[in-house]
Amino acid sequence: MDTFYLSHGAPTLSIDDSIPARHFFKSWLPARVAGDQTPRAILVVSGHWETATPAVNVIRGTNDTIYDFYGFPKPMYQLKYPAPGAPDVALRTKELLEQAGFGPVKEDHSRGLDHGAWVPLMLMYPDANIPVCQLSVQTGRDGAYHYELGRALAPLREDGVLIVGSGSATHNLGRILRTFAPTSHEPPPAWAAEFDAWLRDSLVAGRHDDVKRYREKAPHAEVAHPSPDHFYPLHVALGAAGDGCKAELIHHSWSNATLSYASYRFTTTQN
Repeated sequence: MDTFYLSHGAPTLSIDDSIPARHFFKSWLPARVAGDQTPRAILVVSGHWETATPAVNVIRGTNDTIYDFYGFPKPMYQLKYPAPGAPDVALRTKELLEQAGFGPVKEDHSRGLDHGAWVPLMLMYPDANIPVCQLSVQTGRDGAYHYELGRALAPLREDGVLIVGSGSATHNLGRILRTFAPTSHEPPPAWAAEFDAWLRDSLVAGRHDDVKRYREKAPHAEVAHPSPDHFYPLHVALGAAGDGCKAELIHHSWSNATLSYASYRFTTTQN
């Protein structure tokens, strides 16, 4: 299984056909993952679950749909994504992380799927028939920590588990251009465009160390990500693909001028 970093952008992706990235997610094909293979389970590392130490949701029934957003159109709060839990994958994730020294890993037996997970997945896998579990991020740590966390999870890929980091390539809600419609042709400001371009160039060129140290290396890093919550999922997905993996930009678009939906596929290099 390849790994992926998907920019889910605004929650309105769930209902607004004018957002270009929505069509990207709806056109998702198994071929993007590994031939025509359907993942047996999906592990989502979402920017919307922050904990001091790693945590997994161990759900033995159906995942609840969490509406962790406010002030949006009513139909969004009526959407459901009743994917089954993946307790075996969650517990294997915990085991791998603790073996690699990331423990203790907390088990959460009540938390469902936040919108960083269910919004893209409802478009990618609308039948909601693939088991899903989540792993949290630690915003008090750095990119290198999350990269190594991802490396510990690499064995999951060999077991048919799709590892998805879900965030946003740029994420500064304080500077989002709310006065423009999502599909406005207003160009992105320099800070957003330059950080987005740096990320693409660094990933495609294989400069993983620079990506790990993005706060030192990237232009406008503190503006593009005032908090690292939506960026660390990329480090996990990148680390899970392994050193020397190939990065491919599989989608690029903007909404509200400042939200980049840049999404990447990471393929392990075969020796």
